Amino acid sequence: QVQLVESGGGLVQAGDSLRLSCAASGRTFGGYVMGWFRQAPGKEREFVAAIFWTGGNTFYADSVKGRFTISRDNAKNTVYLQMNSLKAEDTGLYYCASGRDSNVTNPRGYRYWGLGTQVTVSS
Repeated sequence: QVQLVESGGGLVQAGDSLRLSCAASGRTFGGYVMGWFRQAPGKEREFVAAIFWTGGNTFYADSVKGRFTISRDNAKNTVYLQMNSLKAEDTGLYYCASGRDSNVTNPRGYRYWGLGTQVTVSS
C-alpha cells in the first residue's frame, strides 16, 4: 500500500526558512511525478512544486520561484521542499502527492496523497 508521510511543518516568522519532507513507501516510483500542493483556509488546493522521480525535472508555481526548491533522495525514497524567505501568504496545509500525469500542476492528476503538514508564517 502506498504511503506518503509529510513532516517538517511549523510556525515561523516571515523571512524564515523551513524544509518539508515527504517519505514515500509501498511501491517503486520510477516514472512518477512527486508534487507539493498547499491549501489555505477557504481556498482551493494549489500547486507549489513538482519533480519527476526519474530525471529530476522540476516545476514551480510562479509565486514560489526563486524561494522554494524541490529535490529528491532516491536512496531514502524521500522528496524535500526547501522553503526560504517565507511570507505570510505561504501559510497553509502542505500536501505531498504522487502520480503519473504529465500535467503536474493539476491535483486531479495525482493518485496518492499524504495527510499534510501545517505551515504557518506570521508577519
